[in-house]
Amino acid sequence: MVYTKKPEVFAQVAGISTSKRQAQTFVEQLVMDTVIVVLESQGRSALLPEEVISAILRQLTVNVIYEPLPCQKVFLSIAAGNRDIDDNKENCIIAGGNTVTGICRKSGIVMVCAPAMMTIAAIPPQHLSISGTLSTTNIIMANWSRQMWQNVVNRAVRMLTSGSFGRHFATASATVSWN
Repeated sequence: MVYTKKPEVFAQVAGISTSKRQAQTFVEQLVMDTVIVVLESQGRSALLPEEVISAILRQLTVNVIYEPLPCQKVFLSIAAGNRDIDDNKENCIIAGGNTVTGICRKSGIVMVCAPAMMTIAAIPPQHLSISGTLSTTNIIMANWSRQMWQNVVNRAVRMLTSGSFGRHFATASATVSWN
């Protein structure tokens, strides 16, 4: 997920977040909704009444840690070269409508975003990982084994990879650890 405060970028990329917090909230909600769907499904499989499932889910907290990528300028193509890059800022290359595929950085005095004249960098890893915690005050869920929780997060990852943003989660994995 990326964000920008530049109005000209909003016109280029529909749905781009307008702040770091908005991008973080979007990712947090996406993960939370997916975990809830998985847990609802498990509750129904266990033949729990809907009101019990709802009560259990209200006792669940998801905290997501994610560092969205700030984009000061957006280039929809690098083929023809793009002028006017912002020095010392993230100039994002966005392909396919909404996927950041690289970052342009100034190379010497050249001010063109083109493969032969720019350093086209990979997206830094801190913008590609999501971590977080699931916690519950529900006595039954609190006593689940590590394997039961691993099954929940594995199902959530599978749902994310097959959902609307599936290609963004194509290499996702999740690991459960105890604190």
